[in-house]
Amino acid sequence: MAEIHPLRALHYDLEVTGPLQDLATPPYDVIDPQQRQMLATRSPYNAVHLDLPEGGDDIYTTAADTLQQWLADGALIRDDEPAVWAIVQEYTAPDGRTLTRRGLFARVRVEEYGPGRIRPHERTHPGPKEDRLRLTRATQANLSPIFSLYDDPKGAAWHALKPFLKEPPFDEISAEDGTYNRLWRIADPDAIAAVQAALEPSELLIADGHHRYETARVYADEIGGEGDHRYVLMCLVALQDDGLTVFPTHRLVKDTTPETQEALAAAIREHFDVEEISTTDLRPPDGGGPLTMGYIDAHAQKAYRLTLKDQKIADDLLADFPEAYRQLDTAVLESLLLTGPLGLTEDDISHLRGLGYSRTDDEALELVRNGEYDAAFFLRASPVQQVRDVAATGVNMPPKSTYFFPKVPTGLLFNPLDGDTLER
Repeated sequence: MAEIHPLRALHYDLEVTGPLQDLATPPYDVIDPQQRQMLATRSPYNAVHLDLPEGGDDIYTTAADTLQQWLADGALIRDDEPAVWAIVQEYTAPDGRTLTRRGLFARVRVEEYGPGRIRPHERTHPGPKEDRLRLTRATQANLSPIFSLYDDPKGAAWHALKPFLKEPPFDEISAEDGTYNRLWRIADPDAIAAVQAALEPSELLIADGHHRYETARVYADEIGGEGDHRYVLMCLVALQDDGLTVFPTHRLVKDTTPETQEALAAAIREHFDVEEISTTDLRPPDGGGPLTMGYIDAHAQKAYRLTLKDQKIADDLLADFPEAYRQLDTAVLESLLLTGPLGLTEDDISHLRGLGYSRTDDEALELVRNGEYDAAFFLRASPVQQVRDVAATGVNMPPKSTYFFPKVPTGLLFNPLDGDTLER
């Protein structure tokens, strides 16, 4: 069972900094240079200065110096007593639905992955882990929460917090993606105890933030012993939450050769039924059954629907893997085409050599049309239950197999890992 506790959060003093609207950011890994510049100019206290630092001889030292300056300014203060924080996110999903997702912030003890405690659901890339580790060492704080899922069929955890949401929120934010976020601090001991009791039997499944969790684990072991460094900031959402949605991340390939292009075409003809479609239909409808995806390449500029001729093709190819994994679109695509005729190695995939990702249909199409990528594969979303089924087998999905929307903002709360240092 995962160990969950309230936290004495480090957070903005809004009387000093102004509203969270000017301070919060998306997670670091979805911010492009233009957006970073926009966020940085929004406020000198915007969280992007910490979580995606620039300037100075060493950006990590710059982040640490910035954090200390904000503490000296009184822009950041630490709670005297532990609390959990509730977040309500109202949003329009990429498929047009209007939904509400409910979560809570707490600190969770860092442990090795394993059944009954904390599980990942996809493989990670080495580069971001080194970056996040260096930032954690410098700032001695969790600057961005990990997004994880817990099982609570009766909704007991949220039921314990719901009465406190009648009070005015700590603050609210309208994000660039249209998400309306509201945040409450809840220090009531009985409510906290009820949340802990509800989550006590639950295994946590990391939805977003694998790199940050693995960084937290390395950092905790580096420091050793007991203390705040043994815990990490998480935003926890129930698997049964009506607003929990998953969307696909499309695959793009580049640096292909005439030989690999011909090998890819042959493999597609051999294993897939091919139908020409409109570019507006490139993303296939979500649903079960054998792998179905959209395909377009920069040479022909024609859109196709590819449907695997027989699930047995995937079962034979992935015979050493559990059944749930053999049903996974990203796993079948990776094994059948990416590492097959296209010749990508696992190291290529880990370091994004010849491979790219896109979370939106329009962006993926434009990247092929303008020649930045040679081809794109448009995927279906993996249902939450499928994510759970694969994770339960102990096998990780390929990187970027899921896109949980909306993102949890950075800058709402920070989790100190060395309280003495931050309070000096």
